[in-house]
Amino acid sequence: MAASPYYLRQTHTPDCACSVCWSARQVIPLHSPSPCPDCRPPGLPYREDGRWLCRPRSFCAKHDPSRRPPKYWHVVYDSGKPTPFVPVREAFQLEG
Repeated sequence: MAASPYYLRQTHTPDCACSVCWSARQVIPLHSPSPCPDCRPPGLPYREDGRWLCRPRSFCAKHDPSRRPPKYWHVVYDSGKPTPFVPVREAFQLEG
């Protein structure tokens, strides 16, 4: 079943809720401006001498990511003194 050419050339309303318009609204812009003028986003891939190349991303000294893993122990819940493990050697019956 072929769609009519008249239907294919119709524009969608600004508040259109079809899946095509919704997907277009969700896309992150390819060249989003960087918040810092010294940081450089990665470039688009380009072909040179039969090889695909891409300009690497670079950060300024202020936004350079750390080489060490992030500190996460500050978010662990401290419930007090640890409870020691006591093995039970005999079988027992639950009361209640």
